Amino acid sequence: VQLQASGGGLVQAGESLRLSCAASGRIFSIAVMGWYRQAPGKQRELVADVTSGGSTNYADSVKGRFTISRDNAKNTVYLQMNNLKPEDTAVYYCKAALRQIGVYYFEQYWGQGTQVTVSS
Repeated sequence: VQLQASGGGLVQAGESLRLSCAASGRIFSIAVMGWYRQAPGKQRELVADVTSGGSTNYADSVKGRFTISRDNAKNTVYLQMNNLKPEDTAVYYCKAALRQIGVYYFEQYWGQGTQVTVSS
């Protein structure tokens, strides 16, 4: 199983970015997909996650600015980030709780990070 993240970059404050993360491999089902971020010197924190049924959860710091969505047919999760602020600067990681074909429990998988830098 692989999670491939993309979409990071350098933007100015107030601008937008859209991150994508596609899961591939022998996947039977994905329960939860989400985005985390880690800024220099800080712990990794949850940004947002979404269940297979569409229920979402957001960090207070991004509510009203970020929107998470997923395409279950493509095993892909998206993070639309609007009105970006310098404090959003971090490496963003996607994560999935999924079952592989032939495996009867869920496992956590992480994608590689993608850098988001917001200049003031």
